[in-house]
Amino acid sequence: MSRFAVAALLLAVIASPVVDAPAFAQDIGTLEPKPLPPLANPRDPKTPAKQLFGRKATPTKGHAEAIGFYSKGCMAGGKALPINGPTWQVMRLSRNRNWGTPPVIHFLEKFSAKVPKVSDWKGILVGDMAQPRGGPMMTGHTSHQIGLDADIWLTPMPDYEQSRQEREEKSATMIVRDDRLDVDPKVWTPSLLNVIKAAAQEPEVERILVNAAIKKALCREATGNRTWLNKVRPFWGHDYHMHVRLKCPANHPECKPQDPPKEEDGCGADLAKWFKPKFPNAAPQEEPHPPKKPKPPLRMADLPPACRAVLNAP
Repeated sequence: MSRFAVAALLLAVIASPVVDAPAFAQDIGTLEPKPLPPLANPRDPKTPAKQLFGRKATPTKGHAEAIGFYSKGCMAGGKALPINGPTWQVMRLSRNRNWGTPPVIHFLEKFSAKVPKVSDWKGILVGDMAQPRGGPMMTGHTSHQIGLDADIWLTPMPDYEQSRQEREEKSATMIVRDDRLDVDPKVWTPSLLNVIKAAAQEPEVERILVNAAIKKALCREATGNRTWLNKVRPFWGHDYHMHVRLKCPANHPECKPQDPPKEEDGCGADLAKWFKPKFPNAAPQEEPHPPKKPKPPLRMADLPPACRAVLNAP
């Protein structure tokens, strides 16, 4: 086991274990991860699947495959994105979430090399991808389960290799204005638009999730061919990063695809509803529908049958 792999067992106290929390990407990591205690009865069918997958610090061997849906599945044969590359660096190493299927590893390597050509960035900072075997996470995400999701910070990679402490404690740049009605003009740059655009233009990308204020700025400033805007959609908790989701690969038969986005740029009524607060002075980024009762955590019976073999593999 690598010195970072043990961090998958980190006993972390992080807010919002059910959904992508607005500040989750900013929660600092640790230089001294501590293992979680063993479960008293891991075979209990009522045990949340996140408690089981969160304790797996290494991937399965053999063929790599995304299994199930982005928010209800797992990953066989996961590959780790190296923590340093020519045009990328991985953040929050203590989470041990720099794992994915080969297509997402290839995408990040290819996309990061493209970034310096379309912007003034040296490269990208990569946040959460997936756990070594995918599956539900104990904190922070409902998706990121099948090795086809990656969070990319909206902060350029520095021109030096960051220390472990910097990777655990450095915060990404807040892109959204304090009133949450638009982007912050002090930090919004053409490079940010170009980086998001470059990701959306990659054919294997299914969705890119950003804060509604970021989507608003993209809609206002994009010129020329705007078809790429179709993939960029507003979602909560993406003030500091963009969530890139790849399509199900053709050779992953157990991967369940997401419905394609509507055939329009998403700059009309779908965007406007994000800026209609439910009550006076409510943050526009609040959910535009009445809040729902949190769903119970996924159990192994809720996941594809193949995920049990992934979980139990040596």
